[in-house]
Amino acid sequence: MAILDKLRRKKPPTDAERRAHLRRHGRITEGVILENELRAGDEIVFYLYTLNGVDFESSERLDDSQRGDRLKYAPGQRVNVRFNPKNQGDSTLE
Repeated sequence: MAILDKLRRKKPPTDAERRAHLRRHGRITEGVILENELRAGDEIVFYLYTLNGVDFESSERLDDSQRGDRLKYAPGQRVNVRFNPKNQGDSTLE
């Protein structure tokens, strides 16, 4: 039975799949960009959003389309954040 359980388990979603799911089904709130950082050619954005009085700080690697609009993701800018209402720490930038 243990072998069948292992075969039935779902693989965790890739980052792209997780982002796509949040963009389709997530709720929207407003966040603010804290800082940007370059790591090995990738641009990482750190952002903060608040839900029900709780601050959530997260980071995300910008994809190619997001990198095209650098001013939108500059420190201090307000951005829309999509989050999972069942796991409010799970979020992505629009």
